[in-house]
Amino acid sequence: MHEHNHHHENENIKLAFFLNLGFSIFEFIGGILTSSVAIFSDAIHDLGDSLAIGVSYFLEKLSIKKADKKLTYGYKRYSILGAFFTSTILIIGSFIVLLNAIERIFNPVEVHFTGMLLFSIFGILINGYAAYKTSKSLSLNEKSVNLHMLEDVLGWVAVLIGSLLIKITGWNVIDPILSIVISFFIGFKAWKNFLSVVKVIVESVPKEIDIDKVANKVKEIQEVMGVHHVHIWSLDEETIFLTMHVQIDKNVTKKNYEEVKQKIKEVLKQEGIGHSTIEFEYDLCKEESCQ
Repeated sequence: MHEHNHHHENENIKLAFFLNLGFSIFEFIGGILTSSVAIFSDAIHDLGDSLAIGVSYFLEKLSIKKADKKLTYGYKRYSILGAFFTSTILIIGSFIVLLNAIERIFNPVEVHFTGMLLFSIFGILINGYAAYKTSKSLSLNEKSVNLHMLEDVLGWVAVLIGSLLIKITGWNVIDPILSIVISFFIGFKAWKNFLSVVKVIVESVPKEIDIDKVANKVKEIQEVMGVHHVHIWSLDEETIFLTMHVQIDKNVTKKNYEEVKQKIKEVLKQEGIGHSTIEFEYDLCKEESCQ
């Protein structure tokens, strides 16, 4: 089921790549014809997005590979690497669009209403479909790709609203102002996603896991006297690993090891931890790291 989900997500990323690449070429033509900074900036942004999504597709596909002698935990971290790359491109792209839009505020250019309106409708439909296909994502990688698609949809909604407002008011400065609003919104979202990726890379305890709660739950087991050296990290935000040393009652014999271990693993599974390595000890740990 897990591999099936990865395959489905990878196909969605592939679809997003081709839609984004094709539409970015379409946008370059539209930006030139309409003199719209919102459209032309989005074309540059989309070209960068296409590169990022293409890399994400390759890395997501690679992440499905099973563990081998080179990568004993498997290739799932490649998906995280894809998310890191796409989030970085989004942040840089948002900054570039922001600079271009600010420059146009001080030097506004007349835009063509009809062209902006038509391109915005096409943009909403095409990117909206790609955003929908990647919206039910589980991996950080596809979440990053979905953020790219959401950015494009919002950008085109802004162009649509902007074209109507320009037609009514004649204020061409509306075009770059809308670009600035979208850049701040997407930049903020991309930064949050970037931080989530970094936490996985540095092997931070997953946000949904309370390490003290996990340790206390294990200590509630009758045969357990204490726990220490508890380490919890995530391989790809979905697959959570744990290692711990468990001090057990001296009356527990080696014959009962497996029974106690199964009790511990059941508790860990209830806390969302599916992969664990447990080392039993009889003696009380006196090191500071035992706390």
